[in-house]
Amino acid sequence: MYPTQQSDSGDLNVVADFRSDTVTRPTPEIRALMATAPVGDDVFGDDPSINHLESFAAEMMGFEAALFAPSGTQTNLIGLMTHCQRGDEYIVGQEAHTYKYEGGGAAVLGSIQPQPLNNQPDGSIAIKDILAAIKPDDCHFAKTRLLALENTIGGRVLPMSYVKEATDAVKQRGLATHLDGARLFNAAVALGVEPHHIARSFDSASICLSKGLGAPVGSLLLGNKDFIKAARRYRKMLGGGMRQAGVLAVAGEYVLKHHVERLAEDHYHAKRLAEGLASTGVLKVTEPQTNILFVEVPQEIATEFAAYLQQQRILVTGTTLQRWVTHLDVTRSHVDESIRIVRRFFEGA
Repeated sequence: MYPTQQSDSGDLNVVADFRSDTVTRPTPEIRALMATAPVGDDVFGDDPSINHLESFAAEMMGFEAALFAPSGTQTNLIGLMTHCQRGDEYIVGQEAHTYKYEGGGAAVLGSIQPQPLNNQPDGSIAIKDILAAIKPDDCHFAKTRLLALENTIGGRVLPMSYVKEATDAVKQRGLATHLDGARLFNAAVALGVEPHHIARSFDSASICLSKGLGAPVGSLLLGNKDFIKAARRYRKMLGGGMRQAGVLAVAGEYVLKHHVERLAEDHYHAKRLAEGLASTGVLKVTEPQTNILFVEVPQEIATEFAAYLQQQRILVTGTTLQRWVTHLDVTRSHVDESIRIVRRFFEGA
């Protein structure tokens, strides 16, 4: 029903690679497109494949313009630097990727002060906390310019009503809004809405093509024409200006057209995996909303269990708190075989 392929993760003996949805390999259809992609020099604006991807994605997501870059870390940083000047501040969740997992780039490279706030159990940031964190217009404080939200965050889907309420609230206070939508398409499929319905609450959005969608490389920054024009300068400054990158762009456009709806299969596999792991009666498993589940392993067996999974060629991240991620290269047979292998560990314990 959906295009799938065996994941080898560079090793034909791997049973399944659950480390991340970034480990997917290009499908034969994608490889064929890449081999014949029309290309040009993108820094000169001459690459027809990139130009078409940017135009297509902007229209699909309800924005005026888009900018292709090598990674989501870069599109997020470009977005932050375009919204904020040196000495400005952005409000962000403690668990957010832009704050926690992107090397402090906003502060180090953009001279932008993050104001991290606690995420609630559902991944949101309490609106009262957001409003309380906005600094007064006073020379003692950094200027609060931006609210950045992430959807999904740790696999959790932010409710549409919350997103609208939070973005409306800060816009009334003069702030801009940015969405880290690395897994926006997972959120849209889980909510049963078109992706642009989520993104339209934000002034800018970053979407990843190489996670759940399965393209080999690339992310897009979306915004109005003036915003993207300014963002293009920061992309160049950060080393993201590529040349004949149309070979990557055609892969990105293909997955936007063909791999969004199939994310429902990844969500189904995550639920099936969660049920199977929980059936051991020992592992404590969070119920996944999308394609990411977390597994708590008792401290006394965590090291042994992690070594067992490695020995059995099942790849995950973490030891006492493991993260399992389903994706394009994980089939139902991979899930069921992994469950059987895990059960053998506890049956023999």
